[in-house]
Amino acid sequence: MRILVTGGAGYIGSHVVRHLKGAGHEPIVLDDLKEGHRAAVEGVRLIQADIADRGAVESAFGAGPLDGVIHMAASCLVGESMQDPARYYDNNVNRTLRFLDMLAEGGVRRIVFSSTAAVYGDPLAAAGARSPVPVITEEHPTAPTNVYGETKLVIERALGWLCARAGWRAISLRYFNAAGADPSGAIGEDHAPETHLIPLVMKAALGIIPHVTVQGRDYPTPDGTCLRDYIHVHDLASAHLLALEALSGGTGFAVYNLGAEKAVSVLELIEEARRVTGRPIPTLDGPRRPGDPAVLLASSDRIKRQLGWRPAHSDLATILSTAWTWHSTHPLGYK
Repeated sequence: MRILVTGGAGYIGSHVVRHLKGAGHEPIVLDDLKEGHRAAVEGVRLIQADIADRGAVESAFGAGPLDGVIHMAASCLVGESMQDPARYYDNNVNRTLRFLDMLAEGGVRRIVFSSTAAVYGDPLAAAGARSPVPVITEEHPTAPTNVYGETKLVIERALGWLCARAGWRAISLRYFNAAGADPSGAIGEDHAPETHLIPLVMKAALGIIPHVTVQGRDYPTPDGTCLRDYIHVHDLASAHLLALEALSGGTGFAVYNLGAEKAVSVLELIEEARRVTGRPIPTLDGPRRPGDPAVLLASSDRIKRQLGWRPAHSDLATILSTAWTWHSTHPLGYK
């Protein structure tokens, strides 16, 4: 299959591209490289442009018909989305809708959409209790607590209508916390500035930064820190190929959670990272980050039953050891 991957030079995107290529498909990457890295997609055709650039999108059709699209290009920082809502709506909603129009004009109505668990909001607050930790299924109410999650939900709803009324076939994959690096160590996570917990933990272990700031110690959780469901990026990548194959069978619109089904606190993760790296990792307490829910824990039962997805790398030790391999061999990232 010839697959256009928007945002394919980014962290998750580059792992998806690598997985597609390894399975014998032909990925084409459309990425403006504001957050992605050319080195992450070496050997793959890269169109450096914004998704709303008509000429760039048309050039993706130039070498022949596309069999589908994986749409991952987006602004994706929770804190930043709360500071600059207008930019997030422009990047994630307005530009995506223009991009979808161009795909339809080119005869492509088959898409896998990169979504997020942030569409669910704060299920612990909704439950009104400390325990048990609420497990989120795809039927859980969507009530985002941040702008990033809201913009993703808007596009999910648009895709639902396009499938119902305009002949599209779409699958939305709601990621929980993507983490880790390719087992080969060739590609990994490299953001500037870095805001994700695991890369910051690794940088502290390497002495690149002095400490990790624990953002909030007063959440209604057992140790007062956020609980998250970490899913290995390699397992995320495999789900995209399964989704593409499902769409070839005529699926209308479907939504799937992607998580490891295990809640890990910030403090638990840092302690396990100390064990994996064998390094001290200093911490400093800080305030909560606006828009952060206390708990996000997935049920991934639907995609396991319907598409046969099986995460193989998502235990915490494997996630942290592959991240450590990447960061310790690439302390400055792709530079």
